[in-house]
Amino acid sequence: MKYEWTIQKTINWIESHLHEQISANDIDAVTGFSRYHFHRVFQTSVGVSVTEYIRMRRLANAASILLNTDERIIDIAFYYQFESQETFTRAFKKLYYLPPGQYRKVMRTMRRNREESIVEEKIKGWFISGSHPYNYEIGIDEKNVHQGKASGYLKSKTVHAPDEFATMMQQFKADEFRGKRIKLSGFIKTNNVKQFSGLWMRVDSASEDILQFDNMSDRPIIGTNNWNRYSIVLDVPENSAIISFGILLTGKGEVWLDGLSFEVVDKDIPTTHISFENHLLEEPTNLSFEE
Repeated sequence: MKYEWTIQKTINWIESHLHEQISANDIDAVTGFSRYHFHRVFQTSVGVSVTEYIRMRRLANAASILLNTDERIIDIAFYYQFESQETFTRAFKKLYYLPPGQYRKVMRTMRRNREESIVEEKIKGWFISGSHPYNYEIGIDEKNVHQGKASGYLKSKTVHAPDEFATMMQQFKADEFRGKRIKLSGFIKTNNVKQFSGLWMRVDSASEDILQFDNMSDRPIIGTNNWNRYSIVLDVPENSAIISFGILLTGKGEVWLDGLSFEVVDKDIPTTHISFENHLLEEPTNLSFEE
């Protein structure tokens, strides 16, 4: 987690400059670290090189423009700094397995057919929960995408109080990760979040005791933010039974989630566990209310 803030700062800068030329010197200026050291850190943490990340994000944005506008392919290619339409087409086809023009036609047809046949869209594997889930909405977004063809979103609809919250979440058996330290990472984008949003993960025992927990309450995502990468690191004790995780939204706003991954990490990587014991007093105090 040592370089987490620097990686987030770099990704945020990249997101704001995807349509401009980006050089290695630009990245050096943003990070303040030696080029080769930071690039190794970025590759290890994010899973791709800085150069690959920039290209992937440009192509993802281009895919969204293809699907949602009638902009010419050559204009999209030049806007995202590809030297020619042919270069753009080769890169796009490698990632999306279709040339840009065919992708636009096929994906628009698929979306139109889906909208006509599905009355209530559901997300495979995900469900909504929280204090007031009926005041929120979850769904699939093919326009705001970090990678691939879609992201998941959670947004407020009829929220009345700032302490109302909902989560888009999953649960799975802890068997595979018992006795290990795991890292949940994902890309998040927010719009006009008034109170709080963030990743969360919880490890429970079979008797539903909370063994490990983090909801980013000490590093909340507030306001409007471009896509950026966030992570949680927790231990999975031997008596763990269930791992729950998701995206949390308190109050009004909208949050998108994409590119989630789990990985086992070394024990020397610190956990982000929030200890409830830290909030307990050693003994009763001020019982007369006069201290």
